[in-house]
Amino acid sequence: MASNSPAASVGTDRLLRRGFALEWATLAWNVIGIVVLAFAAVAARSVALAGFGLDSLIEIGASTVVIWELSGTGVERQRRAMRLIGAGFVALALYLLVQSTWVLATGFHAHHSPAGIAWTAVTAVVMFALAWGKARSGAALDNPVLRTEGRVTLIDGLLATAVLLGLVLNSALGFWWADPLAGYVIVYYGIKEARAALTHCASPVDGDAAT
Repeated sequence: MASNSPAASVGTDRLLRRGFALEWATLAWNVIGIVVLAFAAVAARSVALAGFGLDSLIEIGASTVVIWELSGTGVERQRRAMRLIGAGFVALALYLLVQSTWVLATGFHAHHSPAGIAWTAVTAVVMFALAWGKARSGAALDNPVLRTEGRVTLIDGLLATAVLLGLVLNSALGFWWADPLAGYVIVYYGIKEARAALTHCASPVDGDAAT
């Protein structure tokens, strides 16, 4: 049973502030990332960078959902937002599936992208650190929404690593096919996260089952 003591209330407030700070940091990083990745993707004609930019847009939506939830917004509004996020993941997966297949079929070569390499390398480190912070804060608050979004951030870090690997292989060894293959990694991620988001919408939550 949760304690209602002043000390417990202060501890909860501190954890909530930390949760808000982590989500706002994720939000700000991904807003900047969309701009950086847009320029890098156009310059390099990189499918993986373009897809990772779209992923950043979806991560912004996920962080916004958690900020709403931590602010005490209703369950139905959260479910509506999760449905929108799920639809966004579906759109991302379809776009990358078509685009990556076209690149492989036509043999299109992406250009080298030093900016893309630098950004994805730093992003991987930042996302892993944020995911760790969200996992700890979510566990301390016993907040499943924050914990779940922390796993999304962890996957975002893994995606950054996959895209980075594709860019490095293309630049160092001329493996042009590594770029669309990295796009396929995000296709898998998009389908997986869409299913998770839409399943979350359909699942009963605390209070729904109470009668």
